[in-house]
Amino acid sequence: MTGPPTGQPITEADDDAEIVAQSLEQPEIFAGLYDRHAPDIHRYAARRLGEGAADDITAETFLIAFRSRRRYDTTRRGARPWLYGIAANLIGKHRRSEERSLRALARTGQDTVAASWSDRSDDRIAAQVPLAGALAALSPGDRHVLLLVAWADLGYEEVAQALGIPLGTVRSRLNRARRKVREALHTDPAFTSDVMELSPSWTK
Repeated sequence: MTGPPTGQPITEADDDAEIVAQSLEQPEIFAGLYDRHAPDIHRYAARRLGEGAADDITAETFLIAFRSRRRYDTTRRGARPWLYGIAANLIGKHRRSEERSLRALARTGQDTVAASWSDRSDDRIAAQVPLAGALAALSPGDRHVLLLVAWADLGYEEVAQALGIPLGTVRSRLNRARRKVREALHTDPAFTSDVMELSPSWTK
């Protein structure tokens, strides 16, 4: 997508809801939403499923968003939870593939998804192996919540909006996921610093 060729140009001051609203009359303006958020959606999908799948997830996320934009609640000025919710639903359809990739990394230290997490140094692979196993062991719902907080940097309310679940459910899933991952990683403190790179506060 590219910027709108006609009409009033989108500026940094325009919020997401305004872009969606304007796009109902001028569909090309929706490209402004893509330009703002596609890199982050792609980065998140790549960390979950690898670079190849991320291209498709990102394209389909914005296609679905464009087609459903009339139903967007414009009282929500930021569209990040909406877009991540669409992406999470699409990623969920690849649940078995994601779990196979995580278990392969945990077992062998080699997987295509790992290349999306960081560089391929031996130290980092050693750190990611137990983390991958811990993530693979989580339920899909718990993994969605944990990674939307840790990798997408969404707040609790934003995660609730994205997944369409109560705020209390977000908190309980996140607490459970954090506890299980901490327990899985407790035996080897050598990779604590690597895990903490997920988010400054995700294990608190």
